[in-house]
Amino acid sequence: MNFLRNRLAVLVLVFLATLLLYLLLPSLRQSSTEPSLEARRIGLTVPLPPLPAVNVSIRTGQIPGDPPLFFREALPADGAGRQILPRLQVVLLHGQAFTSQTWEELGTMALLAANGYQAIAVDLPGYGKSPDSEALKNEPNRVALLSRFMESVGVGAAVLVSPSMSGQYSIPFLMKNHAQLRGFIPIAPAGTRSYTPQQYQNVQTPTLIVFGAQDTNMGAQSHKNLIQLPNHTVLKIEGAGHPCYVDKPREFHQGLIDFLGKLK
Repeated sequence: MNFLRNRLAVLVLVFLATLLLYLLLPSLRQSSTEPSLEARRIGLTVPLPPLPAVNVSIRTGQIPGDPPLFFREALPADGAGRQILPRLQVVLLHGQAFTSQTWEELGTMALLAANGYQAIAVDLPGYGKSPDSEALKNEPNRVALLSRFMESVGVGAAVLVSPSMSGQYSIPFLMKNHAQLRGFIPIAPAGTRSYTPQQYQNVQTPTLIVFGAQDTNMGAQSHKNLIQLPNHTVLKIEGAGHPCYVDKPREFHQGLIDFLGKLK
């Protein structure tokens, strides 16, 4: 009888040990192959090395109510490749025949990063890697999209660079949300004829008006309208047409860095 009782006790212990091992095995396997739930919750795994001063392509994901935008980011770094706090953020839009990649190819983003600025170049809806959207054919939605994009990527009071077609986004944004901008650099933008002298005079944002001397159409027209802004300077690039920043990148870059350096 005692033998049977002892054998039954051993079997019960073996069963309990097997059950315990079965219950613990998933958590043991998880801890050996991936970060704990708490580590994942607070975003801590292995510390990442500092980012070098190179351009990084990132997709923002969905902005509520709008399609995702694709953008490229240039981060300032010191001589050892360690990321430093940017002096100013510069958001670069693009013209109809271009995309965010244009600013990389021209060296604009690398130049800004080298001078201590954080550059963010955006593919507007329907261009580059950003999908199109019928909802963004009207002005209020374009203003809302640009505002929400800047908020979603953590842009504070930035400098907005806007060539040609992108004026359909930037000019209405300037009129309604100019307090969000540290500076504005329109490059022969579209959409400047839709506002009154009083509306222009209400905007105190420091502005660098850029256009090519050979651009007698949109460049000349936008210059005529934008000089109504009370706090402006003008960069007229000789020997350049409508995409003057592409025709004469050296002159454009010099004007860009000079203007940014004067902003407080």
